[in-house]
Amino acid sequence: MRWLAKLIYFKILGWKVVGNTNFSQDTIKKAVIIAVPHTSWHDFHIGVLLRKVSDLKTNFVGKKELFIFPIGWFFRLMGGAPLNRDANENKVEAIAKLFEQNDEYRITFAPEGTRKKVTEWRTGFYYIAKLAKVPIIMFTLDFENKQNKISEPFYPTDDVDADFKFLHSFFKDVKGKVK
Repeated sequence: MRWLAKLIYFKILGWKVVGNTNFSQDTIKKAVIIAVPHTSWHDFHIGVLLRKVSDLKTNFVGKKELFIFPIGWFFRLMGGAPLNRDANENKVEAIAKLFEQNDEYRITFAPEGTRKKVTEWRTGFYYIAKLAKVPIIMFTLDFENKQNKISEPFYPTDDVDADFKFLHSFFKDVKGKVK
């Protein structure tokens, strides 16, 4: 099926991968991956194709409402897990524990937390990476240039403000599907 994903991603849709193209299952076993900007449902299929093209196993969480029958089985098959946003559990700690429980685990987040325009990102992904002691890998959903730019691994420091400045700078001038 990888050949089909490559055909669709590269030839039919005309997308390309730039930046850290050596990012693979063999080099990074655990990571928090962030995809920005998240402006459209189209981001999902571009991300799924990129995952297949790069031959990289990743997981994601989504609001529990996405995981109802019949589409819920598909999201689970794709590595998704429902997130109960109303529960009183510490989601950062719960997700960080998944890294301890797995030899290989990569989870993807959209820091905006929604497809709507936001001025600030949610911070959970950052604290999950910090608590799990894993790098953050950034990738763009650049519909204007039809490219996914992938960053080098970034390990959070103890300077949250400087780290977020750095993270935001990677996505400067990137245009999502919906502007």
